[in-house]
Amino acid sequence: MAVELTVNGQRVAVEASASTLLVQALRDHLKLTGTHVGCDTAQCGACTVIVNGNAVKSCNLLLQQVAGAEVTTIEGLASADGTLHPMQAAFQDCHGLQCGFCTSGMVMSAVDLIQKNPKATAAEIREGLEGNLCRCTGYQNIVKAVQQAAAAQ
Repeated sequence: MAVELTVNGQRVAVEASASTLLVQALRDHLKLTGTHVGCDTAQCGACTVIVNGNAVKSCNLLLQQVAGAEVTTIEGLASADGTLHPMQAAFQDCHGLQCGFCTSGMVMSAVDLIQKNPKATAAEIREGLEGNLCRCTGYQNIVKAVQQAAAAQ
């Protein structure tokens, strides 16, 4: 079956089976490998993307569920000239990443969080990102990065 949607501002049609997950469509069909597969159970958040303005775990959605939707992946955040999105730049500046595996999902969740709550406190940031797991950083620099990006907007 063919599913049409908009990914990172581009209208696309993905030919896939009815059981294809959004994360599989992004990675395997569209070659957008910045969205990672971590746990396959919607627990870790590595697969987080933004669908119609809301952060979602793409390993938990069938492609057909997002037919007609607007999807933004980590690749869609930076400007066409390569300038990083403020959240990406803040993660870099504040050392909010180490191995990088969780980073794309963490950034996407943080973008959604700050769009909805631009004056989020550290506690609200921690709560807002609790669906994203990181085994490297200890989260303090991630919180700093989100605060820095929020202040830059």
